[in-house]
Amino acid sequence: MVDDVFKALADPTRRRILDELAERDSQSLFEICARLTTKHGLGLSRQGVSQHLAVLEAAGLVRTRRQGRYKFHDLDPEPLERILNRWLRPDMPENTQ
Repeated sequence: MVDDVFKALADPTRRRILDELAERDSQSLFEICARLTTKHGLGLSRQGVSQHLAVLEAAGLVRTRRQGRYKFHDLDPEPLERILNRWLRPDMPENTQ
């Protein structure tokens, strides 16, 4: 699982997607694409962004939920917190792996 998180974070586009979700959760694919284009000058296709979101979701960094016809994406910081706790807070009881 940690490998998946680091693999997901290795790509700068995925980090920008996470930045956008950290700034404002519950975004649709269309909203994420628009923000990447307007704020970062990235001209990615919806399919390209969707593939990046799939990697982030597989790593547990993004949660999705459906509401009617729309799919919304939310940042899930829990995998990052596990990594932080593993190396920076090793004395915490849940880190006795």
